[in-house]
Amino acid sequence: MAKQWFILHALSGHELKVQKNIASRVQQEEMSEYIGDVLIPAEKVSEVKQGKKSTVTRKFFPGYVLIHINLFSEEGHVIPESWSFVQNTPGVIGFLGGERPAPLSDEEVNSIVNQIEEKKEVVAPKITFEPNETIKVTDGPFMNFSGTIEEVDPERGKLKISVSIFGRTAPVELEYWQVERVVE
Repeated sequence: MAKQWFILHALSGHELKVQKNIASRVQQEEMSEYIGDVLIPAEKVSEVKQGKKSTVTRKFFPGYVLIHINLFSEEGHVIPESWSFVQNTPGVIGFLGGERPAPLSDEEVNSIVNQIEEKKEVVAPKITFEPNETIKVTDGPFMNFSGTIEEVDPERGKLKISVSIFGRTAPVELEYWQVERVVE
């Protein structure tokens, strides 16, 4: 039977280690006829911590790894070599679905791969804002001013905000990382 996509349950935070372990073991044990690609669907996200803007990678499915594997024979029996290979990989808890895991459909795999490709170049902000929210400016010339969000531009990561300056309302365009929500 041909290789199919399955989901592995991994120790949370160990997804990258699982991916590297499988890749190195495939070469060492010459298992490339059984094991193909290993994917960790993720996106780049910008966030601000202690006034510093940084970009981090956020996984779509924390604790899970996708693997392209020849797991079942033509008769529908589990292939012992590929099953034990995965089960003996450090950081792997097991297949999602237990003793008889179900492969992902082509549509599910294509959807996940398309999601990865779409988000590969774009750095998405970690926080999303809504119009009419009250925010406080944390950086730039309007620092410590409060305002109301007029427009949200998620593609550019910018907000159009109405800020009260000297008793008059002025529109200001700021980036997501320059503001924070006002907790009421």
